[in-house]
Amino acid sequence: MKPSEIIKQMNELREQWRKQSFSFTKEQQIEYNKLLQLRRERVSYFLKNGIVSKGGLRKKEEKEQTPSES
Repeated sequence: MKPSEIIKQMNELREQWRKQSFSFTKEQQIEYNKLLQLRRERVSYFLKNGIVSKGGLRKKEEKEQTPSES
């Protein structure tokens, strides 16, 4: 199953969950858990292999200290 298909199916199940007063049927819960496990495996694969985008580096700005008034 392609990663985009997993996300689309998860979103469809979430929409059904909302329409069903925030509860899954037994079958829907099993399917959602299966999709969630597949998604978590893919994300952990990315983390383990270091191919996750971590954004740009931000330089820590040193706060300027103003002389205290005596």
